[in-house]
Amino acid sequence: MAETNEKAPERVTGGGWIDRARRFLSEVRNEMGRVSWPSRREVWATTIVVILTSAVFGLYLFLVDLGLSAAIGWVFRKFGA
Repeated sequence: MAETNEKAPERVTGGGWIDRARRFLSEVRNEMGRVSWPSRREVWATTIVVILTSAVFGLYLFLVDLGLSAAIGWVFRKFGA
């Protein structure tokens, strides 16, 4: 058996970690400039919608839980568990 002395292909990294970090931060800065940020009014409007939706679902789940608890209590009382 003959052993080969082949090396694994080296990965092209594009410089040291400082260069990669600098390039990464530069790309992040460019991307952040392309982001369309919501206005203060849009943020308030969506916040109100989220709060109201949470309150409605919370009330709904409370009523469902109350109804199911009453139904389970009735079944236990009716059939003597």
